[in-house]
Amino acid sequence: QVQLVESGGGLVQAGDSLRLSCAASVRTNSPYHMGWFRQTPGKEREFVAAIRWSGGSTAYADSVRGRFTVSRDNAKNTMYLQMNSLKPEDTAVYYCAASIGIRNINDASERSYAYWGQGTQVTVSS
Repeated sequence: QVQLVESGGGLVQAGDSLRLSCAASVRTNSPYHMGWFRQTPGKEREFVAAIRWSGGSTAYADSVRGRFTVSRDNAKNTMYLQMNSLKPEDTAVYYCAASIGIRNINDASERSYAYWGQGTQVTVSS
């Protein structure tokens, strides 16, 4: 029903930019939104940003608001995360996820997303 594949991670320096992509195959007639989470070793996954596929409304974590931008290309079925002014504390494995159905886009909990990609590593050196 849903397949998600992230790409675009890598090693960058503090202050640099990076763009992540999430190629999505979502077969549903229900409304849905997609999100980005990140995780560092020993910690729970942290919500980063989300976007409603129809309409494009967005939500961000306070830690990335103003630096990161989530967007989607409906024709390419791809979600993006543009990350600017990267900091060492942004280092993590970044996951894209899909939440099917009428759900609150501002719900940052991991459990509100049923489908996950495999993750892509982002490392920001100081």
